[in-house]
Amino acid sequence: MQQGQVVKLDRGFPLVRLAGDGSLVRCEHATALVKGERVRAVIGDHVEVAYPEGHDKAIIERILPRARAFVRKDPTERAVPQVLAANFDRVIVAQPLGDVNVRRLERELVLAYETGAAVTVVLTKADLAESEGQVEQVRTRVRALAGPNVETLVVSALDPASVESVRALVPAGSVAVLVGKSGVGKSSLVNLLVGADVQETAAVREGDGKGRHTTVSREMIDVPGGGRIVDMPGVRGLGMWDADEGIGAAFADIEEAAARCRFRDCKHEGEPGCAVRAAVEAGDIAPERWDSYRALKQETATVRERREQARWMRGEKARRPRAGAGVGGRAAGRKQKKGR
Repeated sequence: MQQGQVVKLDRGFPLVRLAGDGSLVRCEHATALVKGERVRAVIGDHVEVAYPEGHDKAIIERILPRARAFVRKDPTERAVPQVLAANFDRVIVAQPLGDVNVRRLERELVLAYETGAAVTVVLTKADLAESEGQVEQVRTRVRALAGPNVETLVVSALDPASVESVRALVPAGSVAVLVGKSGVGKSSLVNLLVGADVQETAAVREGDGKGRHTTVSREMIDVPGGGRIVDMPGVRGLGMWDADEGIGAAFADIEEAAARCRFRDCKHEGEPGCAVRAAVEAGDIAPERWDSYRALKQETATVRERREQARWMRGEKARRPRAGAGVGGRAAGRKQKKGR
């Protein structure tokens, strides 16, 4: 039995780099591992592999405990989590500077915060911006959304210093996960960081700077002079899964206002002394941001309810709700979580 780490997922067969000599072996999962719970290794997982006679691939016999994981609700299941990556130190959220999707960025930040890793927003394709004024305007808007604990960087293929600022996020011995929708420039960013065309990119339309989806497998790529980065395929659906802590961190201003409400069980629907409604009416909290917060909270609560219903149908005991599961339940002034 040897230990290694999953460095690529392609067509369901993990590629594992062995801890001893660094050699790469193609693997399949042991039947006992995936049967019943359907547990499968993801990019970044540390695993134990064996070499049974008569097999053309090594067998993953065990997945070691994960330090952290990027989790969403499985888009094909009613209430099942899907782990997309494991054992990383930073989540880099990529958005194109000329076409920032605020609603998606909110979701990306929530899921990134939920991992407990460091979080950074990188605005790509700045070389396509109309002016420096547009760059600064978008950067200011995204910084306000992301909050003071999240660094927001702008990267341009024409500015080597901007590329170096992103490379500095992935120091030697660390792993970063790069997330973002298809066409936001993730593969181009990886190529800039590596200094070579290691990731295929598609032609970009002149009208809107958008390209088509090219990355089809999750792969851990070495950054020269630094650590490793995982270029995730464009993820369309970002359903919430047990994301109360991530929501609390991404919307810290709302959580802080909720902590000042007169009543601890305030629903923020017209009760006297509601600090949240007062902040919205005063313009301190944008109505759209408040609407997004409520929608994400409700989505998480619905997933939790469906999960408990599924447990009840299987005859299992219902789990107690996590502390702070309700709106405004997290402590005020919560800082970005450190590594677990």
